[in-house]
Amino acid sequence: MTIIKIVAGAFAGILFAASGAAAQTSGTEFFKGKTLKIIVGYGPGGGYDTYARMLAPHFARKLGATVVVENQPGAGGLNALNKLVVAQADGLSMMLVNGTAAAMSQLAGMKSVRYDLGKMSSLGTVAKSPWIWMVNKDSPIKTPQDAVNLGREIKWAASGPIDGLSDGAWFTCEALGLKCNVVIGYKGSNDAGRAVMQGEMDAIYVSDTSAFNYSKTGNVRAIAVINRKPSRFFPGLKPVFDSMKLSKDAEWLFDFHSTVEDLGRILVAPPNMPADRLAALQKAVAEVLTDKDVIAQGEKTRRYIEFVDAAQTQKNIKTVVDVTSQEKARIRRVLRLP
Repeated sequence: MTIIKIVAGAFAGILFAASGAAAQTSGTEFFKGKTLKIIVGYGPGGGYDTYARMLAPHFARKLGATVVVENQPGAGGLNALNKLVVAQADGLSMMLVNGTAAAMSQLAGMKSVRYDLGKMSSLGTVAKSPWIWMVNKDSPIKTPQDAVNLGREIKWAASGPIDGLSDGAWFTCEALGLKCNVVIGYKGSNDAGRAVMQGEMDAIYVSDTSAFNYSKTGNVRAIAVINRKPSRFFPGLKPVFDSMKLSKDAEWLFDFHSTVEDLGRILVAPPNMPADRLAALQKAVAEVLTDKDVIAQGEKTRRYIEFVDAAQTQKNIKTVVDVTSQEKARIRRVLRLP
């Protein structure tokens, strides 16, 4: 009887070890020889496309897969994200997402949104950056307080109702009680930036990487970082929190929008992926985005990597999208949405 128990126990141990090895293999070995897509919701040549193409060969090396970049432009990346939600959750598709725009569109209850960012499979954050308030070089606005004292309408250049440029402008105007007109319809941030450089518009709200490029023309000036963190490109530029006395409500508005902006460029996969394949992808992403050579490669082309792991990225997403119904209503009012 004792011998039978020993043999049975040994056999169970072998089965357990075998099942564990099979689970590990299905995760780490699954990708070898397969084709993995990195989806980009914008056309070729832009920032997201450049990041994806820079990282693709490194993911291929880690996973033993062929990694291709697939551009699916439309609705600021939202069309591609909507498709990803219903894609087969087999681990062979992931997307480099504008987390800021995706989260803000979801919060605003836009009709085009058919995803829940909080239910996507998070792989990690690739990069994030503080955003900057810029004005024409001849503008009388040199500080945020100057804008408050100006007493006239400030025209902001933007492309769409929720595109980073416009929602950042509206949050700034709401926080400081400014008279504003956010003019949408520009083809993109470069087109909007050109309008400010030429004096057609008064101001623009852009990421610090774009702001740095615009500042080199000498036709625009940065007046504040709209974040509590400084910008690597504008080391002497004060955050708005240090530029003037803010009300508690203004602090909440700036802090909330900064939290949304800090989602930055995130990598996500479809919901409900097999746990072992998801873990394998998360591990590969973490190893690539913490590789010193990969980081150095990005810095050469100003494609900076500021990695945030999958667990923290998921926590950051949930912090943003799981707000109260009252806060969602406030956000819609701030954005002047019907």
